Amino acid sequence: MGKRRGVSAVNVVFGWLRQQSKMVKIALGVILSLILVVFLRFTVKNHNHFFVASELIHAAGIIILIYKLTRQKTCSGLSLKSQEVTAVFLAVRLICSINMEGDIHTVLDFATLVSTLWVIYMIRFKLKASYVKTLDNCHHYYVLVPSAILAFIIHPSSRYAYINRVMWAFCVYAESVSVLPQLRLMQNAQIIEPFTAHYVFALGIARFLACAHWLIQVFETRGHYLWLIGAGYFWFPVALLAEAVQTFILADFCYYYVKSAMEGQLVLKMPV
Repeated sequence: MGKRRGVSAVNVVFGWLRQQSKMVKIALGVILSLILVVFLRFTVKNHNHFFVASELIHAAGIIILIYKLTRQKTCSGLSLKSQEVTAVFLAVRLICSINMEGDIHTVLDFATLVSTLWVIYMIRFKLKASYVKTLDNCHHYYVLVPSAILAFIIHPSSRYAYINRVMWAFCVYAESVSVLPQLRLMQNAQIIEPFTAHYVFALGIARFLACAHWLIQVFETRGHYLWLIGAGYFWFPVALLAEAVQTFILADFCYYYVKSAMEGQLVLKMPV
């Protein structure tokens, strides 16, 4: 009985949400996100763990893809272009990490890059018969070229070499929009099978944690970084905006993912 009431309550909540305007949904999403950020601020002592957790969840999403490709022998629903953009920014970030840090992030980036390259290999060669190229119609240069241009214009100011700072900025910008080809493919297909949905949801959680880290930095410095925008130091506000953009891009998908999961639907249907 308790379980039936719980499901009924969830259906009532999602039914009420469906009746609200898009602006109300956005406002509720922002409020809920801020509540979660405040909760994380006071429960997690070392806020650098957010980045580690983000990378681990991204890696978990890749593992889900590997399971799909090896067990189901199909790559339908996956965007090759999104995986290739991901491999590009991971490779660049790995080079930066080796030159600038050389810590746990380097290990995680290397493992994720190798896994992503394997996924690309499977889609391009082993399972290319199930890859629907016509649905994957968001070109690489829509994502990579603007990210590279913005990186040359706005990048962090630090003791590291100029090229490393530009490359790091490129990684942040490219990662923030790397999921666009995948979302475009899902919009074209309209129906998303479970493993692809799990993977994109994992990306959404990973980006939220990374965005939470930036927001907490603003809180702990009492907005100090944001005030630097007037002194010509645009890196932090733009990096924060990049994280917020990707989180916002994935928020709509995560809403429908949770809704479908609560209703027991295995296949996720996106609105037109």
